Amino acid sequence: MLSEQSTPVVRATLPVVGAAIGEIAGVFYTRLFEDRPELLRDLFNRGNQANGEQQKALAGSIAAFAGLLVEHPESRPDAMLARIAHKHASLGITSDQYKLVHQHLFAAIVEVLGDAVTPAVAAAWDEVYWLMANALIALETRLYQESGGAEGGTWRPMEIVERREETSDTVSFHLRRTDGTPTGAFRPGQYVSVQVQLPDGARQIRQYSLSGAPRDPYWRITVKRVRAGADPAGEVSSRLHEHARPGDTLTVSAPFGDLVLPAGDGPLLLASAGIGVTPMLSMLHHLAAQDPTRPVLVVHADRTPADHPHREEQRRLVEALPNARLHLWYEELATSAPDASAGRADVGALDLPDGVTAYLCGPLPFMRAVRGDLLYRGLPAHSVHYEVFGPDLWLGTE
Repeated sequence: MLSEQSTPVVRATLPVVGAAIGEIAGVFYTRLFEDRPELLRDLFNRGNQANGEQQKALAGSIAAFAGLLVEHPESRPDAMLARIAHKHASLGITSDQYKLVHQHLFAAIVEVLGDAVTPAVAAAWDEVYWLMANALIALETRLYQESGGAEGGTWRPMEIVERREETSDTVSFHLRRTDGTPTGAFRPGQYVSVQVQLPDGARQIRQYSLSGAPRDPYWRITVKRVRAGADPAGEVSSRLHEHARPGDTLTVSAPFGDLVLPAGDGPLLLASAGIGVTPMLSMLHHLAAQDPTRPVLVVHADRTPADHPHREEQRRLVEALPNARLHLWYEELATSAPDASAGRADVGALDLPDGVTAYLCGPLPFMRAVRGDLLYRGLPAHSVHYEVFGPDLWLGTE
């Protein structure tokens, strides 16, 4: 909890700090990378830095955390903190790096807000930062312990044993540990980080959902190639598509991620779009092996049937579950998909069972639309879970 002396200061200054937090985040990253350029080269996603998404995510998480401290002091934003902690652990973040962030973040606050940062204001926001940082450090320490590694020691070499072209823009890789030990099971819905050496010497990291069965002897990831458009082409996805072949070695993290199926027999809604199908596939594999009679509504939306990754595999998995139903929407419907609907996904038209728990994954506009439809239908907000690929721009906005 925020102290009695800091609470009124944070409440009074939150509008000013909140309005400037985006600018503060930009100055922070500039200072951080000038001091430690290797962090931009080998840790942070250069694409998300260039388009500003990482700055927005940082700003949103800090502002949301501070707001919750003053408006709901009796509670803690566990869902937000868990999501950040899982991402940090997958990147190998260590507790000492929080001191470095503190140094440059507060220098940025002073640079942007100037004389408004009195000693009392600085002390209050210092308390906010360390409450958030220490909560994350504790969560990340536990995640490292659960994964069997030391702090930051999440990486392992893994060999590509199979490569398969799934669509014109997606390719899957089956991975095994190079030391011959079992890959280990993961929880359905989790992801791994993959570290790739690029031609300029940078080691960039990206997260990919584990798209296969949790107890398979190999891990499978499915990579969508990010082509140039409004933003540059994806550095890592392009490298993997063009160069990764069976026999090559990738540096891969332990599995992390908090979007995982709960125990129980309650009905489920698994709604995805595009490459967001990947965590849903591992959930379906798990259900087929462990809980085949659980009621499941499966929704997928894509541009065309040919763009739908693992289309036939998803269909086979749903057909193997006696109480599962598959609903498909394609923006451009082809004669090869007579059982699909044209246009965008419309969960509002589905017959939702009582007590359903929803899992969403795909582009933010898709998830916002589906979540809005579900809330309008009366589904409680706590029953809707989601996974964001990239910086979570939803933090604190739900």
